[in-house]
Amino acid sequence: MNRMDFTPYRRSTVGFDRLFDLMERQARNAGGDNYPPFNIERRGDDDYRITLAVAGFRPGDLDITAQQNLLTVQGRKRDEEPEGELLHVGIANRGFERRFELADYVRVQNADLRDGLLVIDLVREVPEAMRPKKIAIGGQKPLEIVKDDDETEAA
Repeated sequence: MNRMDFTPYRRSTVGFDRLFDLMERQARNAGGDNYPPFNIERRGDDDYRITLAVAGFRPGDLDITAQQNLLTVQGRKRDEEPEGELLHVGIANRGFERRFELADYVRVQNADLRDGLLVIDLVREVPEAMRPKKIAIGGQKPLEIVKDDDETEAA
């Protein structure tokens, strides 16, 4: 069963259509290509890391594109002929495209290629206007308490 039915949730929620569509699309594509292998790691409350195993690829062979809510990593196959005769080919040298759906306000902070691993660090930066804030009842300003050393503190 590759289809998930979110109808009961769609009836009682508003604004989650994108999330439900994303989950249904991922369920349909679950049997897709698994190359290159990758890890997704949560490194903190707002920090993430994606690590892709891209043995044999050079920095010039890889293209990382970040758009709103989508990170695309592409690898281009090189047409190099080996110096000798290949008796066994076990290292994949094929092109690939791997897509990662990103949550709102998640951006790429850094990308590095070392020891055959492409490491992409992501960070979630919620804008100040979207962060929770204290609302005073009746539009009154919070009281200020004056300390002995002329520092003020909001009550």
